Amino acid sequence: MNSKKVSFKNAKGQQLSARLELPVSGKPAAYAIFAHCFTCSKNLSAVINISRALTSNKIAVLRFDFTGLGESEGEFSETNFSSNVSDLVAASEYLSSNHAVPGILIGHSLGGAAVLASASSIASVKAVITIGAPADPPHVKKLFKESLEEIKSKGEATVSIGGRDFRIKDQLLYDLQEADLKNSIGKLKKALLIMHSPQDTVVSIDNAQKIYERARHPKSFITLDGADHLISSKEDSIYTGNVIATWATRYIDMAVDEPLSTDKQVICQTGDDGYITQIQAGGHPLIADEPTSVGGNNLGPTPYDLLVSALGACTGMTLRMYADRKKWPLEKVHVHLQHSKIHKQDCDNCDNDEAKLDLITREIELSGDLTDEQKERLLEIADKCPVHKTLHVGVQVKSVLV
Repeated sequence: MNSKKVSFKNAKGQQLSARLELPVSGKPAAYAIFAHCFTCSKNLSAVINISRALTSNKIAVLRFDFTGLGESEGEFSETNFSSNVSDLVAASEYLSSNHAVPGILIGHSLGGAAVLASASSIASVKAVITIGAPADPPHVKKLFKESLEEIKSKGEATVSIGGRDFRIKDQLLYDLQEADLKNSIGKLKKALLIMHSPQDTVVSIDNAQKIYERARHPKSFITLDGADHLISSKEDSIYTGNVIATWATRYIDMAVDEPLSTDKQVICQTGDDGYITQIQAGGHPLIADEPTSVGGNNLGPTPYDLLVSALGACTGMTLRMYADRKKWPLEKVHVHLQHSKIHKQDCDNCDNDEAKLDLITREIELSGDLTDEQKERLLEIADKCPVHKTLHVGVQVKSVLV
């Protein structure tokens, strides 16, 4: 995932901290905005995992901290539901001005209510997704119900939510009460996906039913069975992101990049984004990169990983072909490989000097009801793999400028 730290101003001129998550290619097919839950931040694990799943499906995600939360400016006590809606509109304006118009709005918990309230104000949005969202914003008041009387009598109170203290003012209660989400849902006129867990103990699944009943078609509901309210399980959050990506493609125009093209067997393209390299091999897209320890982003296998993989794949295919021809009961082949550098003096079959050479250790694991003789023969055949022969004999590389 290609992540960039960005910021933009809200309606009051305060800087909101955000992360723009891009596909590894840096060229998204669509843009989404993610609104986090009440008192959460853009760095909630579920937000990160869902964003990661979306970027793997070529959808860029802008995840940001609402005013007064995370790394954003402002005081949380001065914010309310209306300011969250306003922040979402500001986020869409930032994307539209600096990248591309957003086509997808995603909101978790109260963030889900906020995207329902703001979607009609963002014309470019075609698909709206809620995750564990309340049907009515006042539902949030149950998080600090023990302090409601103090807030009403004193105008404010310090409440503990999720183990952290927040100052809540009475204007938040008033604003939540005034939010007319029922009307917003009925007039949405955009595709809606409602995702909710039956086991959600913070926002009950009855809320999902109310949202669904109020919304017009096209609308969909997908249960997140077994998930908690924060979608804290990595498996649940990645599943959520993948489902959103698949569902959204029906309602938004996914821009398609021109694929790399060549009249040769393979083309590789390395741009100005570090070592990330796009590969088109036999018409199939791949990616290569370097680990972070040497300045890469670790977004794909290294060139040596790909080289060694070619030997492993060729080995497996060669053994499969030979066993099939012999009608031997070979079920699976696992080829374990490791590339390293060794001194020639450590090699029994090499000249004795101080130079180093490449060593690929290949361990072949055969599954099936094979005899010892058949296994030994397959080990011999492994050395007849075409890539093995190429690496063993040596390769001449002729380079020209075009």
